[in-house]
Formats: sequence, C-alpha cells, structure tokens
Amino acid sequence: MNLTFNTTRRAEFSETDLAGVMHFSNYFRWMEIAEHEMFRSIGLSVVQPDGDRVISWPRIKVSCEYRGPIRFEDEVAIRLTITRMGSKSIAYEAAFERDGHRLADGHVVMVCCEMRDGHFRSIDIPDDFRRRFESLKSC
Repeated sequence: MNLTFNTTRRAEFSETDLAGVMHFSNYFRWMEIAEHEMFRSIGLSVVQPDGDRVISWPRIKVSCEYRGPIRFEDEVAIRLTITRMGSKSIAYEAAFERDGHRLADGHVVMVCCEMRDGHFRSIDIPDDFRRRFESLKSC
C-alpha cells in the first residue's frame, strides 16, 4: 500500500529538555500533528461530523524507536506512510529525518469509529474516506 504524506516541523524551545534535546513525548505529538495535517490535506478531519454521528480515529497501538536526537531549532522532515488499510483500521509509519539522517521511526494503528450519544463503536472505513486516503501519492 505505501501511500505517503510529507511535512516539516522545527523543534521549539518548549519541546526540549535542559540539554536542548526534544523530549521523547513530543515525537508522539509530532506524529499526531502530522496525522491531522494529512487528514486536512485530503479534505477530512480526525473528528468528522457525518449526519447524527461523528467519525473519529482512536489509536489502539503506538510506538516510537529513537535513533538520534532532535535538538532545539532543528528542522525535521516527517513522512507518514500508510502501510495497511484494513476494513476498519489504518496503520502508518512516521519517519523523522534531518539532512538525510533517520532520527526516529514511529508506528501507529488507528481504528475508524463512530461516536454517537457519547459512545464509540468501530465501523468499516467509509468508501469516500478510503478513496481520499488512496488519493495520497505512492512512494
């Protein structure tokens, strides 16, 4: 499958520790920010109103492998690659790179759910959503 979305971010002072290195928890924030940008780029939201329900994407699995530090003011390329789109879930990888050097690899699995009356229920990914994801460029 390998559908991709690319973006960049610069490490802010507030995201770093005393040594000027980005705190590990911010890699997860950056993955989420990139994910939201990806959704917006295809005309969707991670919280998408749809009639009397809202379609949302809770994460059921996340991980990150750190290979090198991100420091204050580093500009980092983030590439999201959808590696699997099942009937109800999407898995993607997040590659963090600076000047061609891999800094981290993130992995996320999210499930398509409808929220109705305060309750979540997993649903099949709507065909329109699936087509929009498939419009991302292949790597």
